[in-house]
Amino acid sequence: YTDQYHFTSRGPAVKPSAPDPIAIDVGEVLQRSVTSLHSSLVTRPTGRAVRMAIETQLQGAGRLSISLIDFTEVGIIDYSCADEIVAKLIKQQLADEIRDALFVFRGVREPHHAQVEGVLQRQDLAAVVEVDSCQFTLVGTFSSQERQVWERLEEEGMVDAGAVDRIAPDIGGITALESLLQRGLAFRSPQSGGVHALSRLVAHLM
Repeated sequence: YTDQYHFTSRGPAVKPSAPDPIAIDVGEVLQRSVTSLHSSLVTRPTGRAVRMAIETQLQGAGRLSISLIDFTEVGIIDYSCADEIVAKLIKQQLADEIRDALFVFRGVREPHHAQVEGVLQRQDLAAVVEVDSCQFTLVGTFSSQERQVWERLEEEGMVDAGAVDRIAPDIGGITALESLLQRGLAFRSPQSGGVHALSRLVAHLM
Protein backbone atom coordinates (compact mmCIF):
# COMPACT_ATOMS: atom_id res chain seq x y z
CA TYR A 1 0.00 0.00 0.00
CA THR A 2 1.86 3.05 -1.26
CA ASP A 3 -0.52 5.97 -0.69
CA GLN A 4 -0.71 6.52 3.05
CA TYR A 5 -2.98 9.54 2.77
CA HIS A 6 -5.89 8.26 0.72
CA PHE A 7 -8.28 5.33 0.50
CA THR A 8 -6.92 4.29 -2.90
CA SER A 9 -3.57 4.41 -4.63
CA ARG A 10 -5.08 5.65 -7.91
CA GLY A 11 -4.78 9.15 -9.27
CA PRO A 12 -2.33 12.07 -9.08
CA ALA A 13 -0.38 13.10 -6.02
CA VAL A 14 -2.50 16.21 -5.37
CA LYS A 15 -5.95 15.20 -4.12
CA PRO A 16 -9.00 16.92 -2.63
CA SER A 17 -8.91 17.22 1.15
CA ALA A 18 -12.52 16.14 1.67
CA PRO A 19 -15.16 14.39 -0.46
CA ASP A 20 -17.94 16.40 -2.08
CA PRO A 21 -21.22 15.35 -0.39
CA ILE A 22 -24.17 14.35 -2.58
CA ALA A 23 -27.66 13.26 -1.48
CA ILE A 24 -29.63 11.16 -3.97
CA ASP A 25 -33.22 10.11 -3.32
CA VAL A 26 -33.68 6.89 -5.31
CA GLY A 27 -37.48 7.16 -5.10
CA GLU A 28 -37.38 10.57 -6.82
CA VAL A 29 -34.89 9.32 -9.39
CA LEU A 30 -37.12 6.34 -10.13
CA GLN A 31 -40.17 8.51 -10.79
CA ARG A 32 -38.18 10.95 -12.88
CA SER A 33 -36.18 8.44 -14.95
CA VAL A 34 -38.90 5.91 -15.82
CA THR A 35 -41.95 8.21 -15.47
CA SER A 36 -43.48 5.85 -12.95
CA LEU A 37 -45.97 6.46 -10.17
CA HIS A 38 -45.02 3.29 -8.29
CA SER A 39 -42.16 3.04 -5.81
CA SER A 40 -40.85 -0.43 -6.69
CA LEU A 41 -37.52 -1.17 -8.32
CA VAL A 42 -38.16 -4.26 -10.44
CA THR A 43 -36.71 -5.42 -13.80
CA ARG A 44 -33.16 -4.77 -14.96
CA PRO A 45 -34.07 -2.01 -17.47
CA THR A 46 -35.61 -0.04 -14.61
CA GLY A 47 -32.53 -0.50 -12.45
CA ARG A 48 -30.27 0.46 -15.34
CA ALA A 49 -32.26 3.65 -16.02
CA VAL A 50 -32.05 4.66 -12.35
CA ARG A 51 -28.32 3.93 -12.19
CA MET A 52 -27.64 5.98 -15.31
CA ALA A 53 -29.62 8.89 -13.84
CA ILE A 54 -27.57 8.63 -10.63
CA GLU A 55 -24.34 8.57 -12.65
CA THR A 56 -25.44 11.76 -14.41
CA GLN A 57 -25.82 13.46 -11.02
CA LEU A 58 -22.41 12.19 -9.91
CA GLN A 59 -20.73 13.71 -12.96
CA GLY A 60 -21.25 17.14 -11.42
CA ALA A 61 -19.20 16.20 -8.37
CA GLY A 62 -15.50 16.72 -7.90
CA ARG A 63 -12.76 14.16 -8.25
CA LEU A 64 -13.55 12.86 -4.76
CA SER A 65 -17.16 12.52 -3.63
CA ILE A 66 -19.33 10.75 -1.10
CA SER A 67 -22.95 9.99 -1.99
CA LEU A 68 -25.84 9.13 0.28
CA ILE A 69 -27.99 6.85 -1.89
CA ASP A 70 -31.39 6.88 -0.19
CA PHE A 71 -33.79 3.93 -0.65
CA THR A 72 -36.22 5.15 2.05
CA GLU A 73 -39.05 5.85 -0.40
CA VAL A 74 -38.53 2.61 -2.36
CA GLY A 75 -41.04 -0.13 -1.57
CA ILE A 76 -39.51 -3.19 -3.26
CA ILE A 77 -36.18 -3.83 -4.93
CA ASP A 78 -35.46 -7.03 -6.84
CA TYR A 79 -32.05 -8.66 -7.36
CA SER A 80 -31.54 -7.23 -10.84
CA CYS A 81 -32.12 -3.66 -9.62
CA ALA A 82 -29.91 -4.20 -6.58
CA ASP A 83 -27.21 -5.38 -8.97
CA GLU A 84 -27.63 -2.40 -11.30
CA ILE A 85 -27.86 0.31 -8.65
CA VAL A 86 -25.70 -0.93 -5.76
CA ALA A 87 -23.18 -3.45 -7.11
CA LYS A 88 -22.46 -1.71 -10.40
CA LEU A 89 -22.02 1.71 -8.80
CA ILE A 90 -19.46 0.22 -6.41
CA LYS A 91 -17.67 -1.76 -9.14
CA GLN A 92 -17.41 1.29 -11.37
CA GLN A 93 -16.01 3.34 -8.50
CA LEU A 94 -13.34 0.74 -7.82
CA ALA A 95 -12.38 0.63 -11.50
CA ASP A 96 -12.41 4.39 -12.13
CA GLU A 97 -8.91 5.72 -12.75
CA ILE A 98 -9.95 9.40 -12.67
CA ARG A 99 -12.54 9.84 -9.92
CA ASP A 100 -12.95 8.37 -6.47
CA ALA A 101 -16.53 7.99 -5.29
CA LEU A 102 -17.64 6.75 -1.88
CA PHE A 103 -21.16 5.51 -1.21
CA VAL A 104 -23.42 5.07 1.80
CA PHE A 105 -26.76 3.38 1.16
CA ARG A 106 -29.59 4.65 3.34
CA GLY A 107 -32.91 3.00 4.17
CA VAL A 108 -31.84 -0.57 3.33
CA ARG A 109 -34.67 -2.08 5.33
CA GLU A 110 -35.93 -5.66 5.51
CA PRO A 111 -37.59 -5.61 2.04
CA HIS A 112 -34.24 -4.58 0.52
CA HIS A 113 -31.58 -6.16 2.69
CA ALA A 114 -31.45 -9.71 1.30
CA GLN A 115 -31.28 -8.51 -2.31
CA VAL A 116 -28.55 -5.96 -1.65
CA GLU A 117 -26.52 -8.38 0.45
CA GLY A 118 -26.94 -11.16 -2.11
CA VAL A 119 -25.62 -9.24 -5.11
CA LEU A 120 -22.68 -7.88 -3.11
CA GLN A 121 -21.69 -11.29 -1.75
CA ARG A 122 -21.81 -12.89 -5.19
CA GLN A 123 -19.33 -10.32 -6.48
CA ASP A 124 -17.05 -10.10 -3.41
CA LEU A 125 -18.09 -6.51 -2.78
CA ALA A 126 -19.13 -4.71 0.39
CA ALA A 127 -21.00 -1.53 1.27
CA VAL A 128 -21.89 0.64 4.23
CA VAL A 129 -25.67 0.63 4.67
CA GLU A 130 -28.17 2.15 7.06
CA VAL A 131 -30.52 -0.59 8.29
CA ASP A 132 -32.41 1.52 10.83
CA SER A 133 -32.47 5.19 11.74
CA CYS A 134 -28.79 6.21 12.10
CA GLN A 135 -27.75 2.55 12.55
CA PHE A 136 -25.15 1.43 10.05
CA THR A 137 -23.55 -1.87 9.20
CA LEU A 138 -21.36 -3.55 6.60
CA VAL A 139 -23.14 -5.69 4.04
CA GLY A 140 -21.52 -8.03 1.52
CA THR A 141 -18.19 -9.85 1.70
CA PHE A 142 -15.54 -8.93 4.25
CA SER A 143 -13.24 -10.61 6.77
CA SER A 144 -13.91 -10.81 10.49
CA GLN A 145 -11.00 -8.43 11.10
CA GLU A 146 -12.36 -5.95 8.57
CA ARG A 147 -15.69 -6.01 10.41
CA GLN A 148 -14.00 -5.54 13.79
CA VAL A 149 -11.94 -2.57 12.61
CA TRP A 150 -14.93 -1.06 10.81
CA GLU A 151 -17.10 -1.38 13.94
CA ARG A 152 -14.43 0.30 16.07
CA LEU A 153 -14.17 3.14 13.55
CA GLU A 154 -17.95 3.45 13.40
CA GLU A 155 -18.03 3.81 17.18
CA GLU A 156 -15.24 6.39 17.19
CA GLY A 157 -16.48 8.31 14.16
CA MET A 158 -12.98 9.53 13.37
CA VAL A 159 -9.48 8.79 14.63
CA ASP A 160 -6.43 10.99 14.22
CA ALA A 161 -3.43 9.70 12.29
CA GLY A 162 -1.50 9.19 15.52
CA ALA A 163 -4.32 7.28 17.19
CA VAL A 164 -5.08 4.61 14.58
CA ASP A 165 -4.06 1.93 17.08
CA ARG A 166 -7.39 2.58 18.83
CA ILE A 167 -9.15 0.83 15.95
CA ALA A 168 -6.27 -1.22 14.50
CA PRO A 169 -4.06 -2.32 17.41
CA ASP A 170 -1.95 -4.93 15.58
CA ILE A 171 -0.62 -5.95 12.17
CA GLY A 172 -3.82 -7.81 11.33
CA GLY A 173 -5.85 -4.74 12.22
CA ILE A 174 -3.67 -2.44 10.12
CA THR A 175 -4.04 -4.79 7.15
CA ALA A 176 -7.81 -4.84 7.63
CA LEU A 177 -7.92 -1.04 7.84
CA GLU A 178 -5.95 -0.64 4.64
CA SER A 179 -8.37 -3.03 2.93
CA LEU A 180 -11.35 -1.01 4.15
CA LEU A 181 -9.76 2.16 2.80
CA GLN A 182 -8.96 0.61 -0.57
CA ARG A 183 -12.49 -0.80 -0.87
CA GLY A 184 -14.07 2.60 -0.20
CA LEU A 185 -15.56 1.52 3.15
CA ALA A 186 -13.72 4.20 5.14
CA PHE A 187 -11.99 7.48 4.28
CA ARG A 188 -8.52 8.77 5.14
CA SER A 189 -7.96 12.52 4.91
CA PRO A 190 -5.11 13.32 2.52
CA GLN A 191 -4.29 16.37 4.64
CA SER A 192 -4.39 15.16 8.25
CA GLY A 193 -4.17 11.40 7.77
CA GLY A 194 -7.17 11.00 10.07
CA VAL A 195 -9.52 8.12 9.30
CA HIS A 196 -13.26 8.80 9.08
CA ALA A 197 -16.31 6.55 9.27
CA LEU A 198 -18.43 7.10 6.15
CA SER A 199 -21.59 7.43 8.23
CA ARG A 200 -20.19 10.57 9.89
CA LEU A 201 -19.32 12.11 6.52
CA VAL A 202 -22.95 11.90 5.36
CA ALA A 203 -24.63 12.67 8.72
CA HIS A 204 -25.47 16.24 7.67
CA LEU A 205 -27.25 14.93 4.55
CA MET A 206 -29.74 12.86 6.56
